[in-house]
Amino acid sequence: MMRHSYHQRVYYSDTDCGGIVYHARYLDFAEHARTEMLREIASRHNLEGAQSTLFESLNLVFVVKSISCDYQSPAYLDDLLEVETVAESIKRFSLVFRQTVKRGDAVLCVLKVRVGAIDATTRRPTPMGEDLLAAFEREGHGTEE
Repeated sequence: MMRHSYHQRVYYSDTDCGGIVYHARYLDFAEHARTEMLREIASRHNLEGAQSTLFESLNLVFVVKSISCDYQSPAYLDDLLEVETVAESIKRFSLVFRQTVKRGDAVLCVLKVRVGAIDATTRRPTPMGEDLLAAFEREGHGTEE
């Protein structure tokens, strides 16, 4: 199973006046990591993984259907965090990711994120496309119907 790693520095704008990361910023960190994972997988398989290109050429966008967050320990100003992303489930219309935010070996937050592929015009579910599904499969993720 492929694991993607994304590094994120904690900036002042991510924290409260005590230097502790706001709980909602973990959602942003996870979003950045998923975006970079998609871009990296697509690049390795000669596909265009930029969200703007998916939108323009395929009329496809990804939307978050659900998120669960298990906050375990706080992050602080200037911390260098790692967001590890694993695609647990790949289906024609949706993906489920497990994302772990860490500082060194310490787990700070674990997120489970379900995203769906929708047609940007109709706002209805749409398949991701065979090329993108095949790229995930070649990365070591199985696809399901």
